[in-house]
Amino acid sequence: MKRGRARFDTLVARYYPAVYGFASRLTDDPREAVLLTHEAFTTTRKQLRTRRNEVELVKTLLDAVIRAGFVAARFESHVTAA
Repeated sequence: MKRGRARFDTLVARYYPAVYGFASRLTDDPREAVLLTHEAFTTTRKQLRTRRNEVELVKTLLDAVIRAGFVAARFESHVTAA
């Protein structure tokens, strides 16, 4: 368990700035970017047990940001339309 936590902490330390920057450009809203980044790392943490390739993990992070961004955009469009 400790090894997995240390691996996740290393992943966050290494990629948080890049993932946050990507989310920030995608949303143009710092608070939304933080939420998307958090969601991306939460999603990726669940997959860390099975994936060993770092490139796959980075792709998973960026895919999670994109997916969460689309979900948030759809939710916002439904809320403002109502």
